[in-house]
Amino acid sequence: MKICVTSKGNKLESDVDPRFGRCEYFVIVDTDTMEFEAFDNPSAMAMGGAGPQAAKMVHDRGAGAVVTGNVGPNASTTLEALKIRVYVGASGTVKQAVEDFKAGRLKEAKGPTTDSHSGM
Repeated sequence: MKICVTSKGNKLESDVDPRFGRCEYFVIVDTDTMEFEAFDNPSAMAMGGAGPQAAKMVHDRGAGAVVTGNVGPNASTTLEALKIRVYVGASGTVKQAVEDFKAGRLKEAKGPTTDSHSGM
């Protein structure tokens, strides 16, 4: 399965970015092989709509789930519509977040995990 981890860098050793819509990078990881691709988030500096824009980008990259710290209401609605599952509470490195996901240690979010419209 391909999952998207929000990150502060472009490596598996990079720290998880707790924001979704305005994270610095997305790291798409194949949970079976640990092969990954990282790309910067052009929505991070968007004037508005960062969460939905980021959700569409993650969908276009083939991720079936997002692993992050928090997700705002607009991003949550878009991710739900795109049938992308969201897991929150990730911390540490991207690699650790993937391991936590695989071990079932992350909470699946049902709806936004923050009421902010700041693009999280």
